[in-house]
Amino acid sequence: MRSFRCCLYLLCVTTIPLSLSAEEFNRTKLPIAQPPFKGKIGVKASESVKDFPQEIKAPKGAPNVLIILTDDVGFGASSTFGGPIPTPTFDRLAKAGLRYNQFHTTALCSPTRAALITGRNHHTAATGGIMEIGVGYPGYNTLVRKSCGTIGQILKFNGYNTSWFGKNHNVPDWHTSQAGPFDLWPVGLGFEYFYGFVGGDTSQWTPALVENTRPVEPPANDPNYNFDEDMADRAINWIRMQHAVAPDKPFLCYYATGTAHAPHHAPKAWIEKFKGQFDQGWDEVRKETLARQKKLGVVPEGTRLTERSKGIPAWDSMDDRQKELYARMMEVYAAALSHADHQFGRLIDSIDELGQLDNTLVIYIQGDNGASAEGSAQGLLNEMTFFNNIKEDFEEVYRRRDEIGSPTTFNHYPIGWAHAMDAPFQWTKQVASHFGGTRNGMVMSWPARIKNKGAVCSQFHHVIDILPTVLEATQLPAPDSINGITQEPIQGVSMAYTWDDPQAPSKRETQYFEMFANRAIYDKGWIACTTPTTPPWVSVADPVDVIDGYQWELYNIDDDFSESVNLAEKYPEKLKELQRLFYIEAVKNNVLPLDNSKAERLDVKNRPSLTRGRDTFTYYDEMLRIPEGSAPDLKNKSFGISAVVDIPESGAEGLLMTQGGRFCGLGLYVLKGKPVFHYNLCGVERYNVAGKDKLKPGKHVITLDFKYDGGGVGKGGQATLTVDGNKVAVSRIPQTVGYRMSLDETLDIGEDTGTPVSEDYKVPFKFTGDLEKVTIKITEHPLTEEQLQQYRETQVKAALSR
Repeated sequence: MRSFRCCLYLLCVTTIPLSLSAEEFNRTKLPIAQPPFKGKIGVKASESVKDFPQEIKAPKGAPNVLIILTDDVGFGASSTFGGPIPTPTFDRLAKAGLRYNQFHTTALCSPTRAALITGRNHHTAATGGIMEIGVGYPGYNTLVRKSCGTIGQILKFNGYNTSWFGKNHNVPDWHTSQAGPFDLWPVGLGFEYFYGFVGGDTSQWTPALVENTRPVEPPANDPNYNFDEDMADRAINWIRMQHAVAPDKPFLCYYATGTAHAPHHAPKAWIEKFKGQFDQGWDEVRKETLARQKKLGVVPEGTRLTERSKGIPAWDSMDDRQKELYARMMEVYAAALSHADHQFGRLIDSIDELGQLDNTLVIYIQGDNGASAEGSAQGLLNEMTFFNNIKEDFEEVYRRRDEIGSPTTFNHYPIGWAHAMDAPFQWTKQVASHFGGTRNGMVMSWPARIKNKGAVCSQFHHVIDILPTVLEATQLPAPDSINGITQEPIQGVSMAYTWDDPQAPSKRETQYFEMFANRAIYDKGWIACTTPTTPPWVSVADPVDVIDGYQWELYNIDDDFSESVNLAEKYPEKLKELQRLFYIEAVKNNVLPLDNSKAERLDVKNRPSLTRGRDTFTYYDEMLRIPEGSAPDLKNKSFGISAVVDIPESGAEGLLMTQGGRFCGLGLYVLKGKPVFHYNLCGVERYNVAGKDKLKPGKHVITLDFKYDGGGVGKGGQATLTVDGNKVAVSRIPQTVGYRMSLDETLDIGEDTGTPVSEDYKVPFKFTGDLEKVTIKITEHPLTEEQLQQYRETQVKAALSR
């Protein structure tokens, strides 16, 4: 026995070699392996030495990182880059750091965001378009590959706290429900905390909010609520808590506001600040902007103002009412952006109050693409009309001009203002071939490191260069593997070389651009690009051959900053050289096949689906916030909605089922005891199918069936409302939603989240009776009246047999 204990003792007291220090961690494979135990194990605790594994720490002196990204803001919008909209926080950071006047994005939301967080070109990151137009090709499937790890993962695994606030728009369309999967949500991409919205845009007054992966509701009917303010509050509180609990641990805060994407929303007091400031019109504002840009030195002195893109009307061609309305729309846009910049200032102030601003690398990117021209020539009360190719009546828009920017509008300014906000360049958002779609002002500030304060950097750079810049600042290597998956090379180049020498030659020599087959290639001062065949304000266009249907242009931007002189005829061999280079880059980055379709790709049938192959869906009370990509598709087909309810003796009312909201959608509900079906055609037309009699106490089956005419997209049909199989109302709906019900609102059962589909009620309008279930049936085939009646009777029998 004694010899056994001796052997046991010898085994246990062996000392393990010391683990690596914080500076010696192997950071090339993430997560970093846990270091070995360096204490001593004896038979008894008294004979042993304790040791905790050393936790991963960021490199000594690594800065905090704050990345601010605004939405749909052109190069010529902000005061920092000569624009008419005051952005004092942007100005403040520019004076403390560096301005970059040749920084580029991808021309559209999701692709820029994917490129930003991965450091890879957007097609390499499988995000050749927005989430809502994903199709099954490697560059376009919207599933960011695990081999393209994110800035969140790298910094989190290297000892940072990480967070993401605001707009996401990087979750595949069919992953956005509560069923997930969640590996491509922010919390699955290395961001420990997320507070914001998942889709492409949202209302500032009733945002579709998510905390981590859980839907949360903003205060209902609170006139003082504003999402930009709420978002700033949340980010400030997160940073304060992080610093209070772990003051030596650096943070990454990715702060991506939805402003100034449509809807352009701002508090009324902010809108009034801009009254009368845009009465001179978009043509004059472009001229004024270029003059300020030259004075600030953010464009060369010889820069020329490009001509208006074809299809944009001259301001002087407008009549007085048009000028009044369009100036108002621009006032609202300016208020929205300036108000958002004010919230950024609050965030910067809070970091300063903690004594952390000196060692915080702030990267403020003014726009994820150029200004948006999706607002049509006359602007919009409701952006959903654009996505469904429905025209708004000018008289109605003008009548409601004082509502613009309020909760009752999902507004967007006219294309003339978008072009003005991109001064001095041609074209706008979506157009990747020209700088109006891809040139965005950017500022970097890091007081402890950047000493050339206030300088302008003119090196050619791209959003993929942000991640390697952050890695150099934080002294972190690009990992070889993350979670056991070998990583593709990061395609960006660090911009840190500009901090010591703002005039240094550019380290990015070549960069391709592509969106909707509009394409360009930059190489050593030259850029070749295609002439757009369809303007971005046209949602459904005639097909054009993606190769033979496009002409090419050529510019030398070393001499022609604004792309104003087309040299294609003068240098045809140079053009051919660059065209060949584009296709080489296209093959390397999964850009092919080229596709110039738009609205057609919005159809959810293009993507994997939780609903495909199913024709019957059953939901229960309080099932809320089911996004369109995960809900039954009620567009361009016949459908039936049946609700089994129990009405108490005192009566009942409330929402049974809705999809969408104030700006587009449909709903089945009980109002003042009577059944109602409401179809909201993007706010342009509204159709009510309502019973005349109150529902009697007891169990009932309320059914709405819609018989679609067929023959194309967005056609009409007949809606029949029945109670217990008996018809109570029949009405024709002459036109329906063809492409998208909503960008941010959802399918809800038993109550309504977001905005009401009808102004007959206020949210949440929870059903006050007993809602047993709601069944939705869809069919692609024409239905006879006999088949519809059989469906109604089947629903009744099923309900009453319980």
